[in-house]
Amino acid sequence: MHAHRAKYHLGQIVRHRKHPFRGVVFDVDPQFSNTEEWYQAIPEDSRPRKEQPFYHLLAENDESYYVAYVSEQNLIADYSGQPVDHPDLPDLFGKFEDGSYALHFQLN
Repeated sequence: MHAHRAKYHLGQIVRHRKHPFRGVVFDVDPQFSNTEEWYQAIPEDSRPRKEQPFYHLLAENDESYYVAYVSEQNLIADYSGQPVDHPDLPDLFGKFEDGSYALHFQLN
């Protein structure tokens, strides 16, 4: 097993390649670490490989806000300059600047 370096960082806004939603990265798993049931529920022809970073997103689409878990291969950076309106954002992040959110806390 070798580690993959995450392409996206905490606070960065990304969008899904295929589905109409975008979100803010709030956690990264170096490789898949959700349940096997979750993984098997993805249609086989679009199931991502497990050996890549997976991102936890505070996500939004036109209808709702939710938490998404998405493989790196299915994400692209969002350069729209538009903030995300997810109601949980203030719990984790500070203000929106230069296209991304500042973390509320510092890691030692």
